[in-house]
Amino acid sequence: MASWGQAVILLLAIILLGIVGKNYVVAAAAGVLLALRLLHGEALFPILEKNALNVGIGIITLAILIPFANGGIGWSEIHKTLASPTGLVALAMGIFVAYLGGRGVGFLTSQPQVMVGLMVGTIVGVAFFRGVPVGPLIAAGMVALIMGLLGYGK
Repeated sequence: MASWGQAVILLLAIILLGIVGKNYVVAAAAGVLLALRLLHGEALFPILEKNALNVGIGIITLAILIPFANGGIGWSEIHKTLASPTGLVALAMGIFVAYLGGRGVGFLTSQPQVMVGLMVGTIVGVAFFRGVPVGPLIAAGMVALIMGLLGYGK
């Protein structure tokens, strides 16, 4: 476990990576955690650790569903999309990525040490490759899938 000073330095480094990589969401998230750390708000960390991912997934899902709610997407658009090759590939990839995310949650629960590599990779991907930090669950699912194929999984 990192000491208080190491945690502060790591958060400052993540803020810097976010700024250099022009991903201000990462910088802001690390900034909030740094502020909590400096203001001795560590008591909130277990609550955030337990609930923030589900809240974040809920917010992303909400954003994805808005076109259905505001009438921007109806049955006609769904039919046209699913009748096209691109739409069918999108459907298959949506199912596959959701499956990987589900496997990732289980894998991270059983092997939490994998999170370090996933987090560093996600930070680099977000900061320097204009990625979005939804990758850890999908990446963990991919790790679980690959490790299972190699005979290392459950």
